Order: sequence, then structure tokens, then C-alpha cells
Amino acid sequence: MLAKRVEIAKPSFVEESLRVIEQSPDIISLGAGEPDFPAPPNVIEFVKRNLSGKYTHYSPFQGILELREALAKKLKKENKIEASPDEIIVTCGSKEALLLAFLTLTDPGDEVIIPDPGYLAFRPMIEVIGAKAVSLPLLEEENFQIDIERLKRLITKKTKAIVINTPSNPLGCVLKRKVLEEIADLLVEKKIFALVDEAYEKLVYDNAKHISLASLNGMKDYVITTQSFSKSYAMCGFRVGYAVAKKEIIKEMREFKLCTTISAPTISQLAAIEALRGSKKYVEKMRREYDRRRKMLVKRLNEIPGIHCLKPEGAFYAFPNIKELKMSSFKLAKYFLEKAKVVVIPGTEFGKYGEGYLRLSYATSYEKIEEALERIEKLINKNFRNL
Repeated sequence: MLAKRVEIAKPSFVEESLRVIEQSPDIISLGAGEPDFPAPPNVIEFVKRNLSGKYTHYSPFQGILELREALAKKLKKENKIEASPDEIIVTCGSKEALLLAFLTLTDPGDEVIIPDPGYLAFRPMIEVIGAKAVSLPLLEEENFQIDIERLKRLITKKTKAIVINTPSNPLGCVLKRKVLEEIADLLVEKKIFALVDEAYEKLVYDNAKHISLASLNGMKDYVITTQSFSKSYAMCGFRVGYAVAKKEIIKEMREFKLCTTISAPTISQLAAIEALRGSKKYVEKMRREYDRRRKMLVKRLNEIPGIHCLKPEGAFYAFPNIKELKMSSFKLAKYFLEKAKVVVIPGTEFGKYGEGYLRLSYATSYEKIEEALERIEKLINKNFRNL
């Protein structure tokens, strides 16, 4: 008999669509959760020069000191987070950082409040530990911002932490300073932690501004911040993320590394140092191109009958409302895949409050996005004539 926890990690539409894409080259995918850009040229050149036997060994559990020192400088300059190298741990992507944080903070039976719709890995990571994930509804009519009164009502004696994701996957929402200040007051009042996923920190648009919750006054004792090189530097395959928190928490997260990965790849950590040293022009070039695609995608979505879409302010996702089409998000995503040869992700992959929505990624070429939307529009005009 297998363990009951195997039922927690169920097959997803994302997994199914990847399998279909591999078999059918004429499919256009708007499901991608990673940049379509290569890593920065200086990073690639660095790896070419240094991939030798010298860097094929384990690094320390907490990460190479030189990288943690560079991250401390980055956090202070870019995020206004004061942290020493001892208050930073390097991980295999920010997802491992989140898992280590959940392992450190929660016991079976504890509760963790998560955004809904929210990143699809939050719930299974919490539940596999034996804790309970509690949905915090994020509503379109509130621009997907966190409603502090609704959040307060969800907090019980069993609540250990709140998960915050800004900029958001799948919503593209960037939390406002006022909302973050209200959350900060609540953390102090209730004496609970916030786990803040900032994987898309550099991908913000228009007048939006990314603000780290941990940068607010008094938050050092209450916040674990996770960040990543995957999205900001298009380094998904390098598997380098990190967490910053007070020293006592980082120490315990480090101990759990024995149960997970020992260390992030040594050559990847050195490549991350090179990424931090390099010019910011490449990152800005990616951001500008995502912005160009974003504007076109949202404009075209709002021209298609039965679909309307808020303009996302961050990340590289749109989350259009498809309720007028009177088809479940799963069935509509499958319909688009079968009839239009376009992959989109059902909103229900991100929680029950994602019903009535789809997630579309603009981490693919401008031309492919245009073609995908043309196919969707033709399909809807042909088969949903009463709209």
C-alpha cells in the first residue's frame, strides 16, 4: 500500500498539456510558466569558462558565502531589506525555500492561509506536511487585492502563517503599499508569520511598484521572503532561489536541507553571482518585451466576445474572465486545446475561486500570441453566436 499523501499531488492540466504539446508541433502554448528568453549572455559565458572539475562538488548547506554576501547587498539596495549573510539561505529554486519554510513553521493540524486563486504548488506543499491550507478568496471586483477584513476572519488559534505572493502567479496582481501595511499590523497583532513569494519581483509594469513586506518597519521577526533567479534572470534550469528571514529561522531551514537537496548546484550558485554582477540592461530588455506583449494580449482578449480581462500589473500572466461563455474553465481550456490548438490553463488549477477564469502566459513570442488569439476568436465567433 502506498502512503495516503500520494493523493495530494494529483495530475494537473499543465502536465497533460505539456504531453500533448510534445506530440503536436502545431499547438501554440500560452501555458508557459517560465521565460522564453535564454539566461543573460554574461551568465552563459561564465558557465562555459568555468564548467570544470573544480565546481562539481557540494557547496555548504546554506549556500556559498560569496553568493549570500552578494544577495545581502542586493536585498538592501533593491528591496530595502536589511539582512546579513547568516540570515539568507540559498535553495534549489524558491519552491524549495517555501517548502523548507513550511517544514520549519508548521506541524500537522496547523493552518496556513493561502491566496485563492494562487500558485498551484502552495496547497500540496502544505498538505503533504499534514497542515491545512485555508483559502483566502481574491476577487476580480476588488482588483484581486487582499481584503484585510476577510483575511482577519480566517485567522484561528491554529493559524501559523499567511502566504503572500506579489507580483502574483496567476493573477498578475501587485499588492499595494496600504494592503501590505495592513497585513504587517495584522501579523504583529496575531503573532503569526508571513511567507512572501516574490519570484516575479522585477516584472512590474505601468505605475505599479513592487514593495517587499519585509522592508516595512518591524517586519523582520514576522516575515520569510523567498526570491528566485528563475524569472528575473531567465535562469529556471539553473535552480537557484533563496530565502531571507531572522537568523533563528534560517538556521532551522538549513537543518532541513539534509532531507531535501543538500545544496543548490555549485556552478549555478556561481552563475547567480555573475548574474548579480552583470548589467541590468538584459533584465530590463526582457521586462519591456513582456510589457509589449501584455498590452497586446489584454487588448485582444477584451475584443473577443464573452471574454474580459483586467490589465495585469506584474509577472507574465493574464487572468481573463470567461464566465459569459457558460462553460467551466477546465472544459473551455480543453475545448481550446482540441479545436483551436491553443494551450491555456484552467483557473481551477489555482484554487476553487479560479473557476470562471483562464490563465494565459505571455512568456512566448508576440507573433505566437497574436496567432493564438486569432484562433480563439474565430472559434468563439463560430460556436458562441449568441454572445
